[in-house]
Amino acid sequence: MRLPVRLPLRSSLPPATVYLVLTYVLLSAMPFYPLLLGLPVTRPLQVLGVEVIAWIAAWALFKRPAWFHPLLLPAFLALPSELYLYTYYGQGISTHHLGIMAETSPLEAMEFLGSKAWLLVAVLLGVLAWWASCWRAAWKTRQLDWNDSSRWVVLGVLGLAVAMFAYEKKVGVAPEPKPAAATAARVHLAAAAKPAASATVSASATAWTAPRLPGWAKLPVELDAFARSWPFGLVARGVDFYKERRYLADLNRRSAAFRFDARQGDPANAPDVLVMVLGESARYDRWSINGYTRETNPLLAKEENLVPLQDLITSVSATRLSVPVIISRKPAMQSLKDGFTEKSFLTAFKEAGYKTFWLSNQISFGKFDTPVSVFAKEADTVEFLNLGGFTTRSNLDEVLFDPLARALDDPAPKKLIVLHTLGSHWNYAHRYPARFDKWTPSLRGVDKPVVTDDAIEPRMSNSYDNSILYTDWFLSQVIDKLRSPEKAAALMYVADHGQTLYDKSCDLAFHGHNTQYEFHVPAFVWYSDVYAALYPAKVAQLKQHRKARLSTENVFHTLVDLGDIRYPGERLEWSIASAQWKRHKRYVDSYGWTDYDNARMRGDCREVIDKGTPLPRR
Repeated sequence: MRLPVRLPLRSSLPPATVYLVLTYVLLSAMPFYPLLLGLPVTRPLQVLGVEVIAWIAAWALFKRPAWFHPLLLPAFLALPSELYLYTYYGQGISTHHLGIMAETSPLEAMEFLGSKAWLLVAVLLGVLAWWASCWRAAWKTRQLDWNDSSRWVVLGVLGLAVAMFAYEKKVGVAPEPKPAAATAARVHLAAAAKPAASATVSASATAWTAPRLPGWAKLPVELDAFARSWPFGLVARGVDFYKERRYLADLNRRSAAFRFDARQGDPANAPDVLVMVLGESARYDRWSINGYTRETNPLLAKEENLVPLQDLITSVSATRLSVPVIISRKPAMQSLKDGFTEKSFLTAFKEAGYKTFWLSNQISFGKFDTPVSVFAKEADTVEFLNLGGFTTRSNLDEVLFDPLARALDDPAPKKLIVLHTLGSHWNYAHRYPARFDKWTPSLRGVDKPVVTDDAIEPRMSNSYDNSILYTDWFLSQVIDKLRSPEKAAALMYVADHGQTLYDKSCDLAFHGHNTQYEFHVPAFVWYSDVYAALYPAKVAQLKQHRKARLSTENVFHTLVDLGDIRYPGERLEWSIASAQWKRHKRYVDSYGWTDYDNARMRGDCREVIDKGTPLPRR
């Protein structure tokens, strides 16, 4: 087989050809840029192999670069963003970032960038000039034309590979063959269990099914590697974003026609501002206002109008599942199901005349985040401010202060503001600035903590407590912004779930387990003096119920009641601001739906084990 390109024997290639090849090599090097920053690259050889195959495929399909170069324009335009995100946040463009770009208007972008907007314009113009000059070079050179018969051979091989990949996705790959003895034993046991099975064979059993792809024929390439490649991997990221948009649209469609028919109880004496703070990965027993020996809440402890809720649990220890239960009337035992036909308290407040804000330091799009963002989009103003994600460097929660100030200054007479914080999400040492690194040694400055080694526990524990100390400062600052001799304001804080931290002999860490450390979460209500004067009965009920057995199912009803909002079918027996409050059963997702108040806590992990029989998950 002849090479598709016959290079001349002279000492140098034409400048246009060299320029074009170097440009494409530079684009392809983008996935390896993290190495310059001291960051790892997952399966680099596989990514490199995917890129080589992708370039060959594009070249073979279009015959010459001049004809496929226009398709590379999105990659050129995205290159500055990819470099910026890796430099400052340690990750490339994701569905979340595409969502922010798609939903940010030019005016909002100008306001965000300020004086840097012209620098961005200059960079984009430079990139466009680069792309255009490469296209001109592609038209000038003919040395990269693929004119011989080898092109058709490559196209045939690529077509076969695509067909095998599609077949694999449709029917799957055959499992590895088991040893003959084990196979015979399994067949013997099956025959013994069903002696009459051979006598009657159903029609469905004889129906032909397509054979699975043999293991040796499986392509040695994962879609994840393609998505991380450059520039063609942007296609996969775009497809993921499209799927998330479709999923989000479907969730919106389910609840589009829903209404609470909510109204203000006494329009002449309504609360001015209500703030709901959604915490992240906060553990009840690590807050000093709940009895922890370390002073992790020195500022909140000084607040006279703060009512800590001492026994509030979340039913499931995952953000995407727990937050919908907090902000809507979604029952706890439906939390494992996607979507919900009702809207959140944002809509109830909007119907009652409040302007609503969702200000988030979490992310908006992605496998774990869209179920939350579908509720967020009910708000009049939505801002997602986290460009870094969770596990990498990202904004500190104080990034919410400026949009909070803008919301408080908004001329609307009544406002509901939701602050979704990053709280104490792993890596804990990334969640606070250096001045809050009080308990040491911590994980601050540790480049790659070995999270599977429980010997990390002292550093992990210290970093976690430091993140709670920062949360205390953050919440105190928010309360200070609400403190006013003229406005009736109230704030409610609740964490989505807690954390397990290699406690004593426990070999578990983080969340997603069945431990009391993850189900029992910190929560409190704060109110201004004006609010207390306006609603003394609600404040009295809050104090009376501070030790009540509560769950996140109580939050929706309590917050709406704090806003003195009434609606048909309201359940005041679920609001701790009401004299009608009644205790209800609390279930948690632990080996089925376990009655939390009829459970024992097993071992140092304090796994929640029902003394009876857990209800099945449905």
